[in-house]
Amino acid sequence: MSHINTKCIQEGYTPKSGEPRVVPIAQSTTFKYDTAQEIAQWFNLSAGGFAYTRLANPTVAAVAAKLTALEGGVGGVLTASGQSASLMSILNICKSGDHVVCSASLYGGTYNLFNKTMRDMGIDFTFIHPDESYEKICESFKENTKLVFTETLSNPNLVVLDIGKWSRAAHAHGVPHITDNTFPTPINCRPFEHGADIVVHSTTKYLDGHACSLGGAIIDSGNFDWNAHSDKFPGLTEPEETYHGLVYTENFGKAAYAIKLTAHMLRDLGATMSPQNAFLLNLGLETLFLRMERHCQNALQVAKYLEKHDKVSWVNFPGLENNPYYKLANQYMPGGTCGVVAFGVKGGREAGVKVMEAMKLAAIVVHVADARTCVLHPASTTHRQLSDQALADAGIGVDLLRMSIGIEHADDIIADIEQALAQV
Repeated sequence: MSHINTKCIQEGYTPKSGEPRVVPIAQSTTFKYDTAQEIAQWFNLSAGGFAYTRLANPTVAAVAAKLTALEGGVGGVLTASGQSASLMSILNICKSGDHVVCSASLYGGTYNLFNKTMRDMGIDFTFIHPDESYEKICESFKENTKLVFTETLSNPNLVVLDIGKWSRAAHAHGVPHITDNTFPTPINCRPFEHGADIVVHSTTKYLDGHACSLGGAIIDSGNFDWNAHSDKFPGLTEPEETYHGLVYTENFGKAAYAIKLTAHMLRDLGATMSPQNAFLLNLGLETLFLRMERHCQNALQVAKYLEKHDKVSWVNFPGLENNPYYKLANQYMPGGTCGVVAFGVKGGREAGVKVMEAMKLAAIVVHVADARTCVLHPASTTHRQLSDQALADAGIGVDLLRMSIGIEHADDIIADIEQALAQV
């Protein structure tokens, strides 16, 4: 299967004669075996199959295989949330005393995870703006740097990453590039084709697409040579005492990182996606290519409407020709970016709140990236604890409205915005 549209529907599960056509929900924590030897092989990682859902489950495995195929990787895992995916993607190769070079344009929850919780765990982070030069990025590396972490399209300020530049910097220092591809999805952005080594997702967003199920994913390209930098990654290249001296790179080759995620991270942390949520995620994946096309089309129409409106002071959407990331967006996301549009309403904080509350089709929710259009005024809701100066430092003006444009008819979305703006 060469086309991603077909992969969205067909990959991951092929029923045999008389079996369910749709991926069945294996709602079971445990699986029966006949002999001790069979279970021993499973726990020695010398045989496949399923024994306990915290580590592996047929439904979850089928959907993980589909998403791995969509990204073009060699292996991957589904996790309980996007936050747990970001956490485990780093813990799989980092420990206390290690360092990460990180893009400063991150989802706020990811930034807090890194800057607070993981710092408390002893892992250091250096945050640098994604637009900095290659040379400036390289200056951020240390002897104990183990990876680079970025977002291909940042949430919520829509910075388009120069994936190739960051990948080159990572590889020049012998470490992998991990990037969050949540907003563009594999439909619109192909990070592995531009040098990234590992991709993470909050599957809660466009991949699910219906605001039904929390989840995350980590996909390994298989392209990073862990053995070439074995001194940096002993967890992958040296004997693993909890598996009788097994060496991941020797036993699993290109899939070493992905296998360790399951055998170590899911085993010990247990942040596993449930079979029910995997089933719902799969339903979303089957229409991903259709939905992303409509999200992007609608968002561009809305952005063009907003930039001409006399009550709108500014619009941020990478698909607009005057956007500073338009060129990079065409390079890395030629089919479109995502459905999120940010804009400022003249009149500041009060005007922004009034417009948000006046919308009828667009719901006020603390969420983005599902089939329904939604809106939020961060300064009065999610970021209300910040001063005006702190908001400005974070790139979030008091006038900013964030809209996640859904797949409704664009004319209806624009009409809703029009009637809301008419009230200020």
